[in-house]
Amino acid sequence: MSFRDLHYAGEPLLLPNAWDVPSALAFCDAGYQAIGTTSFGLAASSGHPDGGRASKSLTVDLARRLSNLPVYLTVDMEDGYDKDPDVVAAHVDHLGADLGVAGINIEDSTDEELVNPQDLAAKVAAIKQRCPAVFVNARVDTYWLDQDATVAATLERATAYVAAGADGIFVPGATSPSDLRQFAENIPVPLNVLAIPQLSLAQLGELGVRRISTGSLPYRAAIHAALEVAERIRNGDSPPAAAAYPSMQARLVEFERGLPTG
Repeated sequence: MSFRDLHYAGEPLLLPNAWDVPSALAFCDAGYQAIGTTSFGLAASSGHPDGGRASKSLTVDLARRLSNLPVYLTVDMEDGYDKDPDVVAAHVDHLGADLGVAGINIEDSTDEELVNPQDLAAKVAAIKQRCPAVFVNARVDTYWLDQDATVAATLERATAYVAAGADGIFVPGATSPSDLRQFAENIPVPLNVLAIPQLSLAQLGELGVRRISTGSLPYRAAIHAALEVAERIRNGDSPPAAAAYPSMQARLVEFERGLPTG
């Protein structure tokens, strides 16, 4: 089953997002067929805020290191890291042709401001012309940034990206079942949303959602758990459950040796 096929299977594709090798190995070992990266997790773990194109080289490096894993990899590349569609397409070509990346997320905002939808449409068109096999998930940031956060404005942007060749549409921040149903009914490619606590995967599937991403949640949960460990020990309490050192060490030894993982 191809990465594209996973979006059309019987149940929605749950895509966990990794920020380093150990997190990717853990997701792979747990049986996930596809893994995404998180620009926030990559940037933050290196001391940079998200959205400032700081994740470009970090994402390439992680994709290179994960290229031999027996899973599909899709990467979050913010706004494409450049204004020039041809430069963006060349970067995606490197990710796909040289590193085996199956898909990318590319968003219609820069520095937390929505851009003209034609700007992203031009990038999508250039990517698909140069890299037709790469699954392009176009991210509409209306709800995420609370800018033009209406169904109509979001669908207008999504329609432009689909016309340009987008294989999927990602609307992070949208949580209303009514809005999600309207998106799914009016967008002719798979709809992707972030995990929504009050809606199960089955419920999202019933609304027409085809892909659910964890985004930066696993990374943020890991930071929270790290602090909880220190706080519990400082307060004289038992630390919370954690992955066993031997199992993590074994995964890394196998990874370093180039052995199959998962």
